[in-house]
Amino acid sequence: MNCKNIVILGAGESGCGAAVLAKDKGMDVFVSDFGSIAPRYREMLEAEGIPYEEGHHTMERILAADTVIKSPGIAETTPVMQAVLAKNIPVISEIEFAGRYTDAKMVCITGSNGKTTTTLLTYHILRHAGLNVGLAGNVGKSLALQVARDPHDVYVIELSSFQLDNMYEFKANIAVILNITPDHLDRYDHKMQNYINAKFRILQNLTPTDAFIYWQDDPVVTAQLRQIQTEARMYPFGEHLEEENQAAYIDACNELIINTPSSSLTMPRADLALNGIHNLYNSMAAGISACLLNIRRDDIRDALADFKGVEHRLEHVARVDGVEWINDSKATNVNSCWYALDSMTTPTVLILGGKDKGNDYSEILPLVREKVKAIVAMGVDNRKIIDFFKGEVPEIRDTHSLDEAVAACRELSTAGDTVLLSPCCASFDLFKSYEDRGRRFKDAVMALAEHK
Repeated sequence: MNCKNIVILGAGESGCGAAVLAKDKGMDVFVSDFGSIAPRYREMLEAEGIPYEEGHHTMERILAADTVIKSPGIAETTPVMQAVLAKNIPVISEIEFAGRYTDAKMVCITGSNGKTTTTLLTYHILRHAGLNVGLAGNVGKSLALQVARDPHDVYVIELSSFQLDNMYEFKANIAVILNITPDHLDRYDHKMQNYINAKFRILQNLTPTDAFIYWQDDPVVTAQLRQIQTEARMYPFGEHLEEENQAAYIDACNELIINTPSSSLTMPRADLALNGIHNLYNSMAAGISACLLNIRRDDIRDALADFKGVEHRLEHVARVDGVEWINDSKATNVNSCWYALDSMTTPTVLILGGKDKGNDYSEILPLVREKVKAIVAMGVDNRKIIDFFKGEVPEIRDTHSLDEAVAACRELSTAGDTVLLSPCCASFDLFKSYEDRGRRFKDAVMALAEHK
């Protein structure tokens, strides 16, 4: 990489990791964050002697950069990015930057839903098998920081479309696309194809020795595959055997079958730790990846059977007075909520709401009609939800805080019901993040359980 003057925009996990790697490679590094920097990252920068600023951008310093490394959360429409792009300064992601300084194998996972679970499950399998494996991307530690200070032989990386946008030379060895449904369209000019193109950047630079794993029944993925070509070997998966070259499916005896040139696996579906059709697909993708890396069958089976689920994804919180309370705060889009509702087997009180990202709720309407006895809208402005579902469920409540929402759910639910927090929306109207939303929800439910 022929640059000496690196500016990093955003001082979070990825930005600070990139700063350390750039410093270790002898580059002149400057970190700029328009907001406030979390104490742990401020301490990291100061300990490393890396200059930084927060609360503003010094444009003269930023525009003197040879290369800008941008946090995935910063949109190109912001004034600082508009100025950088106007000057034609190269802009890359932390993942792109880190990838230039390691020869490790890369298992890269994207999709609108399920990518965190699949990433953590894949990592769990590889670590259980004894591999020197790192976890990076949207979960785990910064890839750049690991490359700099704690290198691994293999990395399992969860990639968002925002990260993929600024990746160019980076190459996956195993690329996974789970599904593509409308999400983050506000970042893509409200054009679905732009979002699809971003997701498919995960296939950049793949060679015939690399692998592409995908859900064969996703209409968006299969339509895009008809329009493009990849040199990688393809490994489709689905619930039932539909294609001759299918890498994973469930057979007539309810056995999970995985077939790859490297290895094969048979395992009772009932032994999988994760339940639900969406988690079956996540297990298939992780299992195929593990087989391609020649992990022992017994290690794969053991890890698929004992994996503990992801926090904020269909997470059981408590049973209070016969009512199950489920935290699915990570469901920040409509399709993710669809999977949650599909797994419900009891009458459901559904909590929806937050910062709407251009949602079309028609996708979940049939399941809402079938399974939902009441909707509790929780947000600053719930008009869109109330207007859409009016007349579709017996009752809708308009609430504007977590305490209001939980109180409404308790009133509306009876023994044998489920209260499901699966909001379909981002959290930023009332909460700091979906994690903050989920943890505060769990705290509120546990308070109910303690004081019943």
